[in-house]
Amino acid sequence: MARKLWEKGDRVDDLVQRFCTGDDWRWDQRLLAADIEGSRAHARMLARIGILTRRELARVLKALDGAGEIRVTAEDEDVHTALENYLVAKLGELGKKIHTGRSRNDQVLLATRLWLRREAREIAVEALALADEVASWADRHRDAAWPGYTHTRRAMPSSAGHWAGAFAEALLDDAVLLRGAYDLLDQSPLGSAAGYGVALPLDRAFVARELGFARVQANTLYVQNSRGKFEAHLLAAIEQVMLTLNRMASDIVLLSSEEVGFVTLPKEYCTGSSIMPNKRNPDPLELVRGSLHRVRACREAIIGTVANLTSGYHRDLQLTKGPVMEAVDVARACLGVMRRIAPRIGVDLDRARRALTPDVFATDEAVRLVKRGMPFRDAYREVASRIGSLAGEDPVANLRAKRHVGAPGNLGIARLRRAIARERSCWK
Repeated sequence: MARKLWEKGDRVDDLVQRFCTGDDWRWDQRLLAADIEGSRAHARMLARIGILTRRELARVLKALDGAGEIRVTAEDEDVHTALENYLVAKLGELGKKIHTGRSRNDQVLLATRLWLRREAREIAVEALALADEVASWADRHRDAAWPGYTHTRRAMPSSAGHWAGAFAEALLDDAVLLRGAYDLLDQSPLGSAAGYGVALPLDRAFVARELGFARVQANTLYVQNSRGKFEAHLLAAIEQVMLTLNRMASDIVLLSSEEVGFVTLPKEYCTGSSIMPNKRNPDPLELVRGSLHRVRACREAIIGTVANLTSGYHRDLQLTKGPVMEAVDVARACLGVMRRIAPRIGVDLDRARRALTPDVFATDEAVRLVKRGMPFRDAYREVASRIGSLAGEDPVANLRAKRHVGAPGNLGIARLRRAIARERSCWK
């Protein structure tokens, strides 16, 4: 029977114990490596302040070397109990010293911060990799002309490259937002204990350096109050990544439909119907589209959990772990799928160009009249009066004439890819 860290000899009802544990132990298995890492740094700090001898430290560190195979069970309650019980089994009385100066409250904060910091980096790196691939696709299709739309109606000439470049730039901005969330997570909470410190000379700055944190999160009460707050901030940034993927997937689903057909999807990324032999469905893209709302629900669950709590630790905070991990999983899965599909999308040039009917060039005709000296409003009305008699144009020449920054004839893909490379360097 696993020994609980909080046991004092009183018997607690089995149903209550199971209820309080919930499925937290399942999520905690993912925090094992982070908890071991945090325990290493904590042990070194305890030796630094004289709680552990050098010999004891060496024994603890050696025991932690073998802790990676621990399986967290419902009886353990959490990864912290499983790890401490493992150390006690290995080291006897020495194993009981590891918890000196820390609470499960700051221990779980530390393990979660280490895990989320890594996951935030991975999501940003994946988003930037997708941005780079989409930018390359945009460069290859800069002259693949098709209509741009407003109100879901044909508006002005655009191109596949112009469309894709918009999403590459959006993903770059999303990575910048993730960096802001990462900066919040990059504070060491260890040493706050249960939120009120301990009467020991804890060297919190040493632990922060050992674990690669940029700084210590100072106020020990705020450390506890920030649980859920920082997670929600990260999920807000992830939500922006998912919003970009949502709109991109929505566009691809529409553009690849039989009625539009501007783009084609590789067969290996489509699924079929159980009743209709003719169907090739964009199921992965539809799931990416819908997954935004799962991430939003996770963020709302976290905010709803921490809102109205008074300062300090509450057991409710345990309920933030599942939603943040689920949201991270969803985002990484969706980025992986989009990295498979997006670079392999084809363009049906003939189908796209046929949609560039003469009326799509109406604004360009008005601009030509302006260049001859006519006030724009008069030119607008003059062209509107003869929409039905407008002639078509060479769409590629039309696009290339629009040379100001970011226009279809000046996508600035090289500049965008340099910006992506700079942002990637920030995440190294």
